[in-house]
Amino acid sequence: MTHSIAPLLKRFFSHYLPIQRNLSINTILAYRDATKLLLCYAAETLKHSIDKLNVEDINEKIVLGFLDNIEKERSCTANTRNARLAAIRSLFAFIAREEPVLVEQCLQVRSIPLKRTKHKSIDYLKEEEMQAVLDAIDINSLTGIRDKALLMLLYNTGARVSEITGIKLTDLQLDKAPFVKLHGKGNKDRSCPLWPETVTTLDAYIKQRTPKDPGTEQLFLNANGGPITRFGIGHITRKYGSIAQVKQPSLKAKPLNPHRIRHTTAMHLLHANNEIAMISYFLGHANLNTTHMYVEIDMEMKRKMLETVDAPKDKSKPPWKKASMLKWLEKLTLQPELCAVN
Repeated sequence: MTHSIAPLLKRFFSHYLPIQRNLSINTILAYRDATKLLLCYAAETLKHSIDKLNVEDINEKIVLGFLDNIEKERSCTANTRNARLAAIRSLFAFIAREEPVLVEQCLQVRSIPLKRTKHKSIDYLKEEEMQAVLDAIDINSLTGIRDKALLMLLYNTGARVSEITGIKLTDLQLDKAPFVKLHGKGNKDRSCPLWPETVTTLDAYIKQRTPKDPGTEQLFLNANGGPITRFGIGHITRKYGSIAQVKQPSLKAKPLNPHRIRHTTAMHLLHANNEIAMISYFLGHANLNTTHMYVEIDMEMKRKMLETVDAPKDKSKPPWKKASMLKWLEKLTLQPELCAVN
């Protein structure tokens, strides 16, 4: 007896992920993309129609081949491979619970190890570099006021790009004790206070904000008056990062994107001597270890730490060297004309 994978996938995506696990839409979409790629690979490899695939067809060998294909044929990184594997593991854990007779096969798939990845260093913008990016915005241009408000909010909050795209007008409080409510990973909400400068730019933007659909609640809109996407925000950050290179050539080695601004906010908070636990809370990290990576890359902090410890005394005497006058006198013997007797 074989088990069609289609009804299991339907329950996995329509009930298990959104209802039982209450995962965010972004996570569900990532799982969906990984599953689509796996099904296409399996169907092509086995010469089957996708609609006729059974769970038994997608065994450990097929999954391993799929993961190799991701890296070699699609030129994806080990991080991407691991992300796809995480989605597949979750799917087969669900299948094992739904169909106990498939537990052994599911266990083989779920036992495929994650690939070890390289530890990447994090680049962030120094204060003068971030200021150059903000100064590069022409607020008299068609979208200048929106772009200024967007970048100021990114820098002010250190928000993820998905959190920025999800902000609604009702998430803002711009009068007394201004703040913005962010809906983050894992369906967790947090609030961030706003600088007066950020409030000013947001207020100016909202006054000239003209959505194509009057019922649009999303704060930031694209040039057509529709809700802005994460790709649109990425384009905006790259644009002003390139313009700012004129005044700050160092930015050429730091292509600007929303996540680099998030790293920048974290590092600037760290430089201001804020506690690491508070920075973790500010950024919405679920695990404090995630925030510790900023301490690891802060060379200035490392220098200050080292200055608090005295270096060991070096009591050894330096090696004896001939005095410069003796060296000069010795060289005279190599120049006979200087030693000749007239």
